[in-house]
Amino acid sequence: MRVARLTIAGLMLTGGNAFAMGAQPSGGQAGSPWGMFVPLLLMFVVLYFFMIRPQQKRQKEKEKMLEALKKGDRVLTLGGIYGDIQQVKDNVVVLRIAENVKVEVQRSAISSVVESAASE
Repeated sequence: MRVARLTIAGLMLTGGNAFAMGAQPSGGQAGSPWGMFVPLLLMFVVLYFFMIRPQQKRQKEKEKMLEALKKGDRVLTLGGIYGDIQQVKDNVVVLRIAENVKVEVQRSAISSVVESAASE
């Protein structure tokens, strides 16, 4: 049974290769092997400008926002908790989420600044 499955799989793999090879065009040179890389290169360029570059831009904006956190800012955490910044340490921010309730979260857990202390 196992031999039969391997034989069928082998036929499927080699049969596809036989059809893909085809006959070479007669009279004239075949296309340049570099011609295959042009579409691949174009796809990479499109991928870079539509996916990679915008993601890098968003990442830089988020890093800039996290560096600018200061006492008094109202922020939203990734967990959906709103709080006012009471203290900013190296990698930790102390948030007041209610009267006499303070929590420590990492800077990276801050999703956005809802209201800046400077705007008040």
